Amino acid sequence: MTPLTYVRAVDRTDALVRVEKGARFLGGGTNLIDLLRQNVEQANGLVDVSLLEDTIRETDDGGLMIGASVRNAAVAAHPIVRSRYPVLARALLAGASGQIRNMATVGGNILQRTRCMYFYDVEATRCNKRQQGAGCDAIGGFNRYHAIFGASDQCVATHPSDMCVALAMLDAVIHILGPEGERSVPLTDFHALPDAAPHEETVLKAGELIIAVELPPPLEVMTHAEYRKVRDRSSYAFALVSVAAGLALADGRVTQARIALGGVAAKPWRATRAEAALIGSAPTPEGFRAAIRQELGDARPLSDNSFKIDLVERTVVAVLTALSGAHA
Repeated sequence: MTPLTYVRAVDRTDALVRVEKGARFLGGGTNLIDLLRQNVEQANGLVDVSLLEDTIRETDDGGLMIGASVRNAAVAAHPIVRSRYPVLARALLAGASGQIRNMATVGGNILQRTRCMYFYDVEATRCNKRQQGAGCDAIGGFNRYHAIFGASDQCVATHPSDMCVALAMLDAVIHILGPEGERSVPLTDFHALPDAAPHEETVLKAGELIIAVELPPPLEVMTHAEYRKVRDRSSYAFALVSVAAGLALADGRVTQARIALGGVAAKPWRATRAEAALIGSAPTPEGFRAAIRQELGDARPLSDNSFKIDLVERTVVAVLTALSGAHA
């Protein structure tokens, strides 16, 4: 048994002081505790921050500030989220089970680690996320669930969060507190692609803590949006592919477009090429297909997941067609 200390922080300052070397911040624990139990991760102490930053409030400019310790279920049920940012509520309800949503926190959801089977198998497989330089058995192994964008010869794992895909589409900003003070990072820049250091998954520095997620004032493209998740079974399964997308139309043309993809990269993948291709175009299935194919030109499938290219295309076209009211 590994000795482990536990303390509950009473405020931000207390949390930063208590998280000494080797200790970890603890929110709902729905991912971290499993990782510790299975010896995927190690810690000599836990600093419970689940009672800090647990409110949701409107900002002065009409946006929304969501505390990092707010439970996923509370975010999904919040009336402002449901009315102004419905894509976020739908993404949260598509993730995990009701029991886990009642425990999981916003900050923990953002920081959850990949569900790659090789990452979890500490006894028999190599994984550069667990041990830098060990190798990646997923590349030549079973990789049906792995990345088609942004991977490297070091790692092909995907980020599992549904919530983060919606946050990427909504231009959310992560607020961080650490020994050097507060700073803010766009969600799209928060997670790192693997490159040469796949164990460095985010831009968080030692001792830093996520304190809030800020949503900007809602635009039409955010309120007229949808989240769709494609998975092997309808309940409690991670995405093969997911799509968070929004459209704004005027005079028969697309004026705003937002597309974020899940299940395809080590971070929520913002499809900026497809978005740019849509602006000014007619909202037709053919136009949607042409736009997403521009994004998919950069896809690099593995031996078992080339089907994801077609699945992304068909899912994006279906979502955008439904949003536009066009007929296939």
